[in-house]
Amino acid sequence: MELIKAGEKTYYIKNPTNIGIYKIDEENVYLIDSGNDKEAGKKILKIVEEQGWKVKGIINTHSNADHIGGNKLIQDRTNCEIYAYNIEKCFAEYPILESAFLYGGYPFKDLRHKFLLAKESKVTNIEDNLPEGLEYFTVRGHFFDMIGIRTPDGVAFIADCLNSKETLDKYKFTFIYDVEAYLHTLEQVGKMQAKMFVPAHAKPTEDIQELVQYNISKVYENAEFLIAVCEKPMNFEIILQQVFTQYNLVMNYEQYALLGSTIRSYLSWLKNSGKLVTKFADNMLLWKKV
Repeated sequence: MELIKAGEKTYYIKNPTNIGIYKIDEENVYLIDSGNDKEAGKKILKIVEEQGWKVKGIINTHSNADHIGGNKLIQDRTNCEIYAYNIEKCFAEYPILESAFLYGGYPFKDLRHKFLLAKESKVTNIEDNLPEGLEYFTVRGHFFDMIGIRTPDGVAFIADCLNSKETLDKYKFTFIYDVEAYLHTLEQVGKMQAKMFVPAHAKPTEDIQELVQYNISKVYENAEFLIAVCEKPMNFEIILQQVFTQYNLVMNYEQYALLGSTIRSYLSWLKNSGKLVTKFADNMLLWKKV
């Protein structure tokens, strides 16, 4: 982990999930997300304390485990407040909701670990509780009620609303809950003005437009692939198998849940937009190109 200054009062910790820091005064800071587990929480606290700062609060952009995994440890050690928005507050307080949602039922043991299941923490709705000077904005699509944070010195933390080119080229599909909302968010982010954009899983940049367009193009590329797979009526499990096979991805419990949920979201979007139709045959739900 490395502390990098992004603005007069704004910093980020370079990490697989970038962590934001905003100084509200010379002593107190707010974190933007808390890393993927208690070990990340320990490292974040160490960096903060080495600067002579104290954690006043944590703002969770959304409730995925890699963004709230350090919540409990940091809250237990500092007694800080934690804030999240709407549904994300509920998921952060009751993390079992994430693995249950991804699996579509009660998750078996292999889906109940820190990668998909963070520790519970006490969370307050961010509305009317945002520190003075900070602004939140909704960036829905990746997850239910994800938000971004803009600091007074012009830094925009945009959470998981897009991914790096390297990630997209390697995995093709990245987790999306609502494809239509995701595309709308990308269009809005592409129009935003900021001195620096800090995505959670890509390099911070002063110009986000090129990466936005690359992410949009990948969504439509993925959609065309799924439409082609459904030239003949296809069961979901076969569609998922085709995705893993085509892109040389490795099936495991986590990827089955994450990519499986994402493919279902794509199929819903394509059905709603009239690109796919469904029917029941032999007691199976089948998807087919129009």
